[in-house]
Amino acid sequence: MFFRLFFLLTVTLLASPVFAADSAIILDTAQQHLRLQTKGLPGNVTVTMGQFDGSRLPPCTAHEAFTPQGSRAIGKTNVGVRCLAPNAWTVLVPAQIAVSGNYVTTSRALIAGQTIQAGDLATLSGDVSNLPSGIINDPASAIGKTLRNSLGAGQPLRSDQLLSPLVIRQGQTVRVISSGSGFSVSAEGKAINNATIGQLVQIRMESGQTVSGTARADGSVEISF
Repeated sequence: MFFRLFFLLTVTLLASPVFAADSAIILDTAQQHLRLQTKGLPGNVTVTMGQFDGSRLPPCTAHEAFTPQGSRAIGKTNVGVRCLAPNAWTVLVPAQIAVSGNYVTTSRALIAGQTIQAGDLATLSGDVSNLPSGIINDPASAIGKTLRNSLGAGQPLRSDQLLSPLVIRQGQTVRVISSGSGFSVSAEGKAINNATIGQLVQIRMESGQTVSGTARADGSVEISF
């Protein structure tokens, strides 16, 4: 009888959750990873972890969280958690990331090629987690730019739908400024390509030499050494 009770007690202990992975630690590891990933998002971020049961997993003393390929740190998503020791396993933990903030929409229908003015835009507040990536949250970053495609009224505005105005046009005579430690030299040349602010532009100098520099807001080109 004693040996039978001892055997049953041993089986019970081996089946106990003490010998399984800790679900709370796995959830906490995933949640901390998401908080780091969403730290730079504009607005108020709320992270809600989904249901997860790790009782069938082998025990683990070292966890590592990661972002699975194709997952976004916004909306409905998954976080990967892998065990580094003493066992090796990987699981996906479900989560929901809600972001409350501002986003810019069109206040009226706009056509492709139109230069955006302040009156063309409206700023709304709400949950942006289900909006497309690249959504604009500050109208100042859109004003003065050109639309790639037509949009109806009330459409959220994305950065990839906008073209920055050209500050340099092909064939234009531009001032080229070469600067370095303790010196600055300027000369003139012809632009080989169009460029917006911050883009790379090639210039053919009067000597025939071709140089590359960065287009500036005033229409000049900067070459730094």
